[in-house]
Amino acid sequence: MTTSLKDTCEILTGSQAVKMVSFKKVAEQYDLSRLPYAAKILLENLLRHADQNFVSEEDIIRIAEWNVDEAPTQEIAFVPARVILQDFTGVPAIVDLAAMRDAIAKLGGSPEQINPLSPCELVIDHSVMVDYFAIAGALQKNTRIEVQRNRERYQFLKWGQQAFQNLHVVPPGRGIVHQVNLEYLARCVFDTEIDGERWAYPDTLVGTDSHTTMINGLGILGWGVGGIEAEAAMLGQPVTMLIPKVVGFRLDGQLQPGVTATDLVLTITERLREHGVVGKFVEFYGSGLQHLSTADRATIANMAPEYGATCGIFPLDAESLRYLELTGRDAEHIDLVEQYARTLGIWHDADHPPASYHEHIEFDLASVRPSVAGPKRPQDRLLLEDVAGQFKQWMNTQKAAQRDQETSAATEVEYRDAKFTLQQGAVVIAAITSCTNTSNPSVMIAAGLVAKKAREKGLSCQPWVKTSFAPGSQVVSAYLQNAGLMDDLDALGFHLVGYGCTTCIGNSGPLPEPVSEAVRRDKLAVCSVLSGNRNFEGRIHAEVAANYLASPPLVVAYAIAGNINVDLTRDALGTGSDGQPVYLRDIWPDDAEIRRLAETFVAQNLFREKYADVFEGDEDWQALSAAADVVYDWPESSYIKHPPFFEGMRKDVPEAEAVTAARCLVKVGDSVTTDHISPAGAIAEDSPAGQYLKSLGISPANFNSYGSRRGNHEVMMRGTFANVRLRNQLAPGTEGSWTTYFPTGERMSIFDAAMKYREDQTPVVILAGKEYGTGSSRDWAAKGPDLLGVKAVLAESYERIHRSNLIGMGILPLQFKAGENADSHDLSGDELFSVPVIKAGDRRVEVTVAESAGATKQIEMLIRIDTDIEFEYYANGGILQYVLRQRIGR
Repeated sequence: MTTSLKDTCEILTGSQAVKMVSFKKVAEQYDLSRLPYAAKILLENLLRHADQNFVSEEDIIRIAEWNVDEAPTQEIAFVPARVILQDFTGVPAIVDLAAMRDAIAKLGGSPEQINPLSPCELVIDHSVMVDYFAIAGALQKNTRIEVQRNRERYQFLKWGQQAFQNLHVVPPGRGIVHQVNLEYLARCVFDTEIDGERWAYPDTLVGTDSHTTMINGLGILGWGVGGIEAEAAMLGQPVTMLIPKVVGFRLDGQLQPGVTATDLVLTITERLREHGVVGKFVEFYGSGLQHLSTADRATIANMAPEYGATCGIFPLDAESLRYLELTGRDAEHIDLVEQYARTLGIWHDADHPPASYHEHIEFDLASVRPSVAGPKRPQDRLLLEDVAGQFKQWMNTQKAAQRDQETSAATEVEYRDAKFTLQQGAVVIAAITSCTNTSNPSVMIAAGLVAKKAREKGLSCQPWVKTSFAPGSQVVSAYLQNAGLMDDLDALGFHLVGYGCTTCIGNSGPLPEPVSEAVRRDKLAVCSVLSGNRNFEGRIHAEVAANYLASPPLVVAYAIAGNINVDLTRDALGTGSDGQPVYLRDIWPDDAEIRRLAETFVAQNLFREKYADVFEGDEDWQALSAAADVVYDWPESSYIKHPPFFEGMRKDVPEAEAVTAARCLVKVGDSVTTDHISPAGAIAEDSPAGQYLKSLGISPANFNSYGSRRGNHEVMMRGTFANVRLRNQLAPGTEGSWTTYFPTGERMSIFDAAMKYREDQTPVVILAGKEYGTGSSRDWAAKGPDLLGVKAVLAESYERIHRSNLIGMGILPLQFKAGENADSHDLSGDELFSVPVIKAGDRRVEVTVAESAGATKQIEMLIRIDTDIEFEYYANGGILQYVLRQRIGR
């Protein structure tokens, strides 16, 4: 397609001319000043790809017109400039690409046809676990164990790095993907040679982790997608989406003294969840921007999945350039970024007029107060003074729900030459972790200062608290060391344990055995406090009942207090060496002191030094051997296994089939997350996955985590719906992977029931409530159900990424009409469900439900296949099958 609206121009950087797409011709016909920043990025993307068959002039016009008075209905294509991966989701993506090379060869094509067409960067950050803590050398010990545990995975990734063009791997021990992206990988503006000419265009991306949105803080448009969508993007397939609704979030004023960026993001998360921004873009603007550093902005952008938005974006402005300079980017490139942004019309100044938004929110930064979030959702914000009272209320609720379980109020424990009383509400994990906060020097330095002042007062952490410090990059530990704060953190037990997600992703490692035994024996409701972004049930640790998100300095404070029932705003943290009570206010640092240390020690040379050899890895990484073949030879491995997704695949698109007499495998209520669905965390010895690994001769000590075994579908399908907190209504009174196999009425594991239904050639469905699939963008939350035989999901509503992932695996997402749900239709789950053939363009379908007594009824449901290309994916049996058929047809 060609369009008269496309135009180009040149800018000069150094002595060279750089070409770029211009808005000049579009601006002659449309008022582009009305467009939000993110919409301009989408417009440039469409214009630059206007000669491709997936872009129409109507797409360009709909963006340029920007009619905020109507709900967007236009489908557009978005081609990200790059793809970013982490190892949990990256390994299965590379496994799928390797399997696609096998499949295309069998269909008569060339394996090299399966190759990333855009830059792909994979950061190994999700595998390190906190085995050693609160001791000198914990980092080295945990890193060595990590490499030993994950040798087969890492060898596979080294093979992928040499086998696939455009794939670069950041080895373990360098940092968390989103922080490495922010501090080093981000370009802001791409500078690329195309057909012998130098071109500039916006740095945009998709990533296999929902917190990819952290990069929005630097003015870069990107968001998390499922691994299967990312694989398609790697292969040149555009991301198809509806023109988004954009919510304008106006920031005014500035934070009060003593209030942190963490407090701010938890408050914004609560506000946006209440407003409702699922599937929308949130764009921040207003006079308050001048008081927020890039690190503050990135903290807010990071948690877009928690407030439900596709992205939470900030504009390119002078602060963006300051950050690029601070982090050691080349001066000529920084000049290009500014010139490009000003020329295209996406530069933001303080007097920049607001755009036209579909919805508006106004927010006064001065209104933010110290906060935490918990006990099980990031949007459940609590004022710091209300935490203890809320926990008591929550405990009463838990007791009422579990009247038949006897619990103890406290129990005596001996550990590390200490005898103590472990009580209800004990904080057993205190972790400074996660990209969300460790990317922000202000809260990291504040944590160090709290530790310093606490140490000076003679305070220490309670002996039952598992303390850990896992920053998102080596820069963090360097500036804390230079500022003289690492010794203080070490003295309180916050020794460096690794550079990775650790506790935030569920890699908290085991609790000390005496503590673990007491928790299990006496059914104590114990807590974790972490500086992360996720606190869903069962995610942090299977034995921890309540999880609270807090700023790094509050993590230190709670480790000292030792119990969530301590009101940090009124109660003493402990008794100082002088015999006097010490309160949080006595050790809380002054903002001026934090600022002085940040300005002195967070320096450009640290970023350049720590990232100079970022792709090289240590001697353990370099010693790993990797095959040099184009096609992977699939050696015997319990970590990497050839997936079955392309078995029996033909060149032609298969005939559509109806879903007939399906059984319900799982029935759940509202807010069931991908943490409930997708295998994550530790592998229990008596679980189907544990039994499988034992059958291979692997001892429980070497099970590793589900995340580390994402490249083995046999493990992952057995771990699907295996979360210990899952409440399947088909097995009332249970938690975990239990269901009822209806032909016999037997209660068994969900995996075993799925296999019996497969033997019977019976398809299965899932019944769900609101916000089904909220949480991380995990491909296995869709791949797992696919391998269990799930053909359709019937839910009240969906989280954006999970809905698209279901389609990407050929699973039909159906949605009850407004005001209706499984309960309103009296669906108990023991019925038989039938869905006729779905055709392109269908938006509603009659689902036939046959009850056990013989009666049948019809339920009209919405088909949540929202775009034409999504139907193509569904018809092909999945997005990867679609791409394969496209490749073989060339």
